[in-house]
Amino acid sequence: MSDLAIPAINERIREIRSVLGLSQVKFSSIIALSNGYIGGVETGHIPVNDRLIKLVCSSFNISESWIRHGEGEMFLEPMIEDKRFNNLVNTVRALPPKYQEFLFGVLDMLIKLKDK
Repeated sequence: MSDLAIPAINERIREIRSVLGLSQVKFSSIIALSNGYIGGVETGHIPVNDRLIKLVCSSFNISESWIRHGEGEMFLEPMIEDKRFNNLVNTVRALPPKYQEFLFGVLDMLIKLKDK
């Protein structure tokens, strides 16, 4: 496969967000960056750096090889002890977007309650 056929790293960032069903605002809040920054990355106006790659990989279980080079699978294989969590994530991904947003809202409220 030629380099021209492999999407650019900024396009892979956009693809991750799309596959996860996250808005730029939600995606950026999870990795603690501004949504303007993520928008700039996705459009190619801001270069992707190592910090962003590490944040995205660790936050969303993404393969670093995939994000950097487009090689292999997007998601890392789940660890066995994370099976319940991964089942939950897959269930949420299968929900329509309005139900996903509702769940994210509930999670945001739980986090705020925990922090009080």
